Amino acid sequence: MLYPVDVYVDRGDLMHLRIEQGCPQCGGPVELTETDRLLTCSFCGTRNYLQGNGPFRYVLPMAKPPEAASVLLAPYLRFKGTIYLVSERGLSHRVVDTTQAAAQVAGLPPSLGVRPQAMRLRRIDAGSGASYLPRQIKAGAILAKAAAVGRLTVRTGGQLFHRAYIGESLSYIYLPLLHKRQGVFDGVTGLPLAPPEQAGKTSLRGRPFQEAWQVRFLPTLCPQCGAGLHGSTDCQVMVCTHCHTTWSLVREGLAAVDWRFVPGTGATRLYLPFWRIRARIPTLAISSFADFVERTNQPFLPRPQWGERGMSFWVPAIKLRPKVFLQASRQATLAQWRLNPVSGRIQQLFYPVTLPETEARQAIKIILAAAATAGARLIFPALPEVRTADVSSQLVYLPCVDKGHDWVQPETGIAVGKNVLRLGRSI
Repeated sequence: MLYPVDVYVDRGDLMHLRIEQGCPQCGGPVELTETDRLLTCSFCGTRNYLQGNGPFRYVLPMAKPPEAASVLLAPYLRFKGTIYLVSERGLSHRVVDTTQAAAQVAGLPPSLGVRPQAMRLRRIDAGSGASYLPRQIKAGAILAKAAAVGRLTVRTGGQLFHRAYIGESLSYIYLPLLHKRQGVFDGVTGLPLAPPEQAGKTSLRGRPFQEAWQVRFLPTLCPQCGAGLHGSTDCQVMVCTHCHTTWSLVREGLAAVDWRFVPGTGATRLYLPFWRIRARIPTLAISSFADFVERTNQPFLPRPQWGERGMSFWVPAIKLRPKVFLQASRQATLAQWRLNPVSGRIQQLFYPVTLPETEARQAIKIILAAAATAGARLIFPALPEVRTADVSSQLVYLPCVDKGHDWVQPETGIAVGKNVLRLGRSI
């Protein structure tokens, strides 16, 4: 088959997309990956944060400039991330990387296969003069296909309690099509896709470039003191080492992030970031940490003071392999009574935040399922009705010590392999 339905499934070495981007200041060429949000130009030295409305949009390069043919761009939705499924069979997960056709055109391949990874993409822009075919398939249906690609579906007669997409990267990739008198052709390979009589059965009417698709460039200056912000290319939170504040990108610009850290010792060599999400769950009568321990049927009794401790869910603020992500979330959430964050100053040992707070909130039901020792009987059936109340979040850095191949967090016992931490940047 020329176009496989999925590219990679359940692998830790997923390949990034490579995108050609011009510097907004000097026009110099910059190569980015799909997870990069920070553009640093090696020619003029400017740094800008990329901001867009919804998923970013890219186009595959054409083999040669079109002659007497109209160029149509057919949309594909690219999903790369972790899918979690809670069913009567338990909690399962898988890393999925796939592209699915989002338009209904005769002869259109169902997937782009490995071409997005093998080629350098470019951002779409108003100057191309191409027409864009509208998305005719709902994003929810495409995500359901991604779950099917990862075999994360419920068997016939089974029960689906919850499905979550966490840490996903969504983007649109356009395949150039050439509409000629002889039919529709693949603009990348030049191969025919549909003859005239078959192509006429579907609408090939496109629309022009939409202003809302335009990527904006935001200067990386601290809104509080005006100093330059720091962060890795794929960071979701930037830090100011001058006034010791942290900032995340929102639709309106940069928003302050409340942050704390747990003091380390002389053995501390790294601080891993976690989202501390405070929330009540009325459906399960969980308002305190003691409630959580009781409802999830932990093999220890809650201490009296835990009834006064509001419930917090601790989620790694970094992308990790799903098994490690669940273990770290569960251990930090159950050991939260040992953690006492304080305010302080930004340190060089702080690991960059690569998972946004909005994604971390989606992990609450998954943490409930992972922590429940009697999940199938009590927690799992309640997940569809679970809603959070009084939600607030805080970024907390936890100290880790170097144990050879692992980073170990002493208070919680969390161990994250150095190789796992590195590979997490590619999920």
